[in-house]
Amino acid sequence: MRGQMDKPHEILRQHGELWDLYTRKEEYSSRHPDKYGRFRYADSKHQNILEPRVSEYLLRNGFAIEYPDNKKFAVCLTHDVDHICPPWDHTLLSSLACVRDLDLVALRKQVFWRLQGKKKSPYNNFKEIMDLEEKYGATSSFYFLATKTDIKRLRYTIEEFNDELGQIIDSGGEVGLHGGYYAYNDPDMIRLEKTRLEKVLGRRVSGYRNHYLRFQVPDSWVYLSEAGFEYDSTLGYNERVGFKNGMCHPFRPYNLNTLQEINILEMPLTIMDGTLFAMVTSYHEAWELAKRLIDTVASCRGVITLNWHSNSFNCPFRAAWPGMYEEILKYCHTKNAWMTHGKNISDWWMSRGF
Repeated sequence: MRGQMDKPHEILRQHGELWDLYTRKEEYSSRHPDKYGRFRYADSKHQNILEPRVSEYLLRNGFAIEYPDNKKFAVCLTHDVDHICPPWDHTLLSSLACVRDLDLVALRKQVFWRLQGKKKSPYNNFKEIMDLEEKYGATSSFYFLATKTDIKRLRYTIEEFNDELGQIIDSGGEVGLHGGYYAYNDPDMIRLEKTRLEKVLGRRVSGYRNHYLRFQVPDSWVYLSEAGFEYDSTLGYNERVGFKNGMCHPFRPYNLNTLQEINILEMPLTIMDGTLFAMVTSYHEAWELAKRLIDTVASCRGVITLNWHSNSFNCPFRAAWPGMYEEILKYCHTKNAWMTHGKNISDWWMSRGF
């Protein structure tokens, strides 16, 4: 198995177009980022991102993978924790949705939790999410902010929610770092946020995804590796679901500046909730697109990474989003998927010498 998995860089170098896609070469000289500093899908010459072209090529050239308990493929379940208390615009939109639906019980939950404190916030819902996943034998990663600065407002103070972090760990889940808006190209800030979260959590933090999917290839990978992270899961487009670098398997990035492999595992992001629903006009279309990606990854014995924000649950103006998440869980369960958090997949991958 180790011999098979040591080959990808050598195999791909012989195929110039796929090597450029795999290494994200076009991002090294990007001149036109979006307003958040991200490389835009519209500027990529690789537009066919619904097909994992690089993984498919590797599979045809001896790349092989197996999972625990003879599972067919893996689903990396993750949740970015952008909010634990709804901002006022969320409260307004959810309240209007409750009034429209004549749901007075939900309306009270959205409005009057502030009288009872943050523990009663509708977005303080980690146990509810984990209970849903447990129905399908799944566990997930929750990436928490530990920053003191943000582009909009201070989202929350991580020290206030140490009980919730402990609950996630005790239930078999993972707590990772959701790097702050300004952290992606600041190695000192990455370390400070990691240290702050680890102090509250009382244990080492292994996984990372940056806020707003801000990322600088290859520097962010280098900074994360130097800070001691085992894996990252930021690589994905905000505008499109799919396979940004043609991979539906975790991989070790290659630095074209130093001509060396970077000592971190990338768990590329495949489907993000808001992106999925922004691309379609109906729930049915969203499901068909999600199902297509799941089936594609299953056929490659790959890993599909989902990001369903924790504040997509108990959010009446996004009522369809948690239903879609459960439908995905149910479908993947019937297809014999290993549904777990990022660290479990990372540990398995690395223990096999990948």
